[in-house]
Amino acid sequence: MAGSGQVEAEAERVSAAAPSVGLAAVIIAATKGEPRVLTVPVPGQPAGRAEGLPAGPLEAAHPTLERGLRAWVERRTDQVLGYVEQLYTFGDRNRGPDGAGRHALSVAYLALVREARPARTPEAVWQGWYRYFPYEDRRAGPPAGLDALAGRLDAWARAAPEPGERRRRLDRIGLNFGVAGSWNEERVLERYELLFEAGLVPEAGAPDMAAGQPMALDHRRMLATALGRLRGKIKYRPVVFELMPPAFTLGQLQRVVEALSGVRLHKQNFRRLVAQQGLVEETDAISAETGGRPARLMRFRREVLLERPAPGLRLPPGRRG
Repeated sequence: MAGSGQVEAEAERVSAAAPSVGLAAVIIAATKGEPRVLTVPVPGQPAGRAEGLPAGPLEAAHPTLERGLRAWVERRTDQVLGYVEQLYTFGDRNRGPDGAGRHALSVAYLALVREARPARTPEAVWQGWYRYFPYEDRRAGPPAGLDALAGRLDAWARAAPEPGERRRRLDRIGLNFGVAGSWNEERVLERYELLFEAGLVPEAGAPDMAAGQPMALDHRRMLATALGRLRGKIKYRPVVFELMPPAFTLGQLQRVVEALSGVRLHKQNFRRLVAQQGLVEETDAISAETGGRPARLMRFRREVLLERPAPGLRLPPGRRG
């Protein structure tokens, strides 16, 4: 039989090898119609990669993961969360801050808030999410620098060691970056993963930031996952109204939807779609802040949640950029 010393040593070995568990929050707001994400500094990171997402370890005092996340965020940023949903569990080896070879799990959440409240400490900063993914904003057409990025991707594909791999790389570029003319705005994570594999993002060793501002650890991968989830979800759930004030104009709603999806929408088609879905209703108030004719203020019809199982904007899954 093993002695007590051996048992204790084995217990210590297992404990040292056990993965740590952390909680991370992708907190999104749409301030003045532009999507922003709440960031905080992450110590011990290389220069230029010190900003990341609010995060902290799961503690024994936390009764649930979500309540632990809410406590961490409020403690660190003074932001009280409303809508929260679990996003994904990230657990690749060596992803922890020490890179010590063991697994470090992070349970990431997507949170939507209606306003960018001031943080308790100056370290928490709201940043535009296209700062990290400039190639995802196609509201004014293909972004500046996209051709150069596509050229570097093409060179990477053609440098593949054998023809089959070269063909697979070119197919992935065409699928994710729409070189054939189509653009699926939901494939945010797939595009980031492709750029990472090609070594074109700073997190993978790129010498420049042509593909966007880097983040600490794998937080940009978390953000990419959240953006793709949100872009898909606004089509079948009314989550966009979590980002809107209680009363808003249809023009303000359209600008937020365009900002989230990264593409322009036809004004009359959008309004017809909103009316057909029965998502909003008129209020008695008028807004004179539209820059033109006064516009009727609208509000979200919460009854729609009881009327059908999947109310949303029903935007097409892929559009030309």
